[in-house]
Amino acid sequence: MKKIIIILILILTIFNIMPIKINAAEDLIPNAKAGLLMEASTGTILYEKNAYEKLSVASMTKMMGMILTMEALEDGRIRLEEKVKVSKNAAGMGGSQIWLEEGEEITVQDLIKGIMMASANDGIVCMAERIGGSEKNFVDMMNKKAKELGLKNTNFVNPTGLDENNHYSSAYDMALIAKELLKHEDILKYTSIYEDYLRKGTSREFWLVNTNKLIASYKGADGLKTGMTDNAGYCMAVTAKRNNMRLIAIVLGEEEGKVRNKETAELLDYGFNLYEITTIKKKGEVLGKIAIDKANQKEIEIVAGGDVTILKKQADKAKEYKSSIELKPLKLPINKGDTIGNLIVRDTNGNKIDEVSITVNSNIKKDNFFNIFLKIIKSMIQGELF
Repeated sequence: MKKIIIILILILTIFNIMPIKINAAEDLIPNAKAGLLMEASTGTILYEKNAYEKLSVASMTKMMGMILTMEALEDGRIRLEEKVKVSKNAAGMGGSQIWLEEGEEITVQDLIKGIMMASANDGIVCMAERIGGSEKNFVDMMNKKAKELGLKNTNFVNPTGLDENNHYSSAYDMALIAKELLKHEDILKYTSIYEDYLRKGTSREFWLVNTNKLIASYKGADGLKTGMTDNAGYCMAVTAKRNNMRLIAIVLGEEEGKVRNKETAELLDYGFNLYEITTIKKKGEVLGKIAIDKANQKEIEIVAGGDVTILKKQADKAKEYKSSIELKPLKLPINKGDTIGNLIVRDTNGNKIDEVSITVNSNIKKDNFFNIFLKIIKSMIQGELF
């Protein structure tokens, strides 16, 4: 194990309260079977109703497919400009669609638009076959990802969300899926568009209008996914950001689309009116420096891998907190972006409030033999080894 010298341990004092989990006495979504409101950066639940009940979630299912799609893009397994050939299976999907034809070639970027804006069943199946090799393999990947995320009330049978036995999720699990999808920030480039075109300038130009009407009517709304089937009713996962705070609202089992939209907006209003968030460290901000034995740099800057945030009720008074850095055993080389530990924020009672990864902002290699030898000689001359 490499000897690690901590040059700086961060201890801060700032306004905060303990993580909040509130069940409002009032039913904020009386017409919904279930719902949940979550603050995205901390995962704090601000409101919940039947949040763990297994229910049909319709096309909200596609959010999990989009997690796998964004991962494939970031890993280089697919490219936005890549053209995907449409299979007979994909072209034959019913329900919401962008009218793909067998043998047609469509870019990954247009598929994402069609899936997230128009809830295209043909689009998600086409993407599933490209990433998973087959629709079945892709569904297996979706369920594997659900397990990795710790989802306890979710099982997928198809990538579309069309009604099938044993296909279900819960409001809480849907919020966690939405939270994971939001880690891939580029998804908002598509979910925030209200209207656009596919195959623009061709004879098969297709007008897309976002099924999420709150994108146009609710301040700060920029995603994520709607859904509707006979079993699921009207469902919605909406995210909105105001004053540096991002909320995720989940509503399941509404009887009417207009009521779903209204109650989801009121759920978001509840969060924005009562809570606020403070960012104490931004992603990429330097936290301090460390020295690592036999590294090619004398001191290495360590940085926050994500925003460090504190959530509190607007009316609450300030309290203190402490944050500390915990580093893993380090082995050279270390690449820029590698996780080397965690920054943990706790209240004065020791309760964890937030935790983000710590990384480095440069590549760190093992020093060469000659430099190590010179350092040893220098230490001997200075008497540091005796």
